[in-house]
Amino acid sequence: MVSTEYYIALSSIIFVIGAVGVLTRRSAIMVFLSVELMLNAANLALVAFARQWSAAGSMTALNGQAAVFIILAIAAAEVAVGLGILVAIFRYRSSTDIDALSEVRL
Repeated sequence: MVSTEYYIALSSIIFVIGAVGVLTRRSAIMVFLSVELMLNAANLALVAFARQWSAAGSMTALNGQAAVFIILAIAAAEVAVGLGILVAIFRYRSSTDIDALSEVRL
């Protein structure tokens, strides 16, 4: 049986990779992918803690898994809206460079 600490360590590593991607990438699509990595790291941690609580006999163990479904729904909505905005910006500016997008005036 794998210990919860290993899941949390893996979750931390994935979250750090996502955070570094958000801070260092210039492409908006790569930033979205990095944010998705960070959300999935949080999901992994929630499921790991729910598994630990269920092993301890807690009746509220499914709360972590329910939160995962909420986060997945929010992430799917974020991707749909974000990619729609990016497609519109790409058609107008022919670039998804974050630095160039900071100068967009509507």
